[in-house]
Amino acid sequence: MFIYKQNRRSFQSALSDAEDFTEGYRSLKLGKVVGEPTSGWIIFTWNAATFDGTTVRLPRQLITGTDGKNMELNPRPVDFPVTRPIGETLTGKDSQLDVAVRELLAQIGK
Repeated sequence: MFIYKQNRRSFQSALSDAEDFTEGYRSLKLGKVVGEPTSGWIIFTWNAATFDGTTVRLPRQLITGTDGKNMELNPRPVDFPVTRPIGETLTGKDSQLDVAVRELLAQIGK
């Protein structure tokens, strides 16, 4: 079984993709998720032109999880919550990766 590691910093640019990936990963039972819940930002939008030629983004489609519930503003959960402390990257440590490795080793009995 695999473990997917996610953190909020990666969601700042991923947005809907982070929501979709995590939902699919869990739904397909590919493994556990370690890290932080997603931001809950997933809605498909489209451009609409205004009278002066500029555009605005408008909601177009509701996205639901495999449970049928609206995914917008409903962050995808994690199995092993781990928040990396500020500055941890500079130390060469990754507490999320440490938990992921510990859980994988526990699964194989080591």
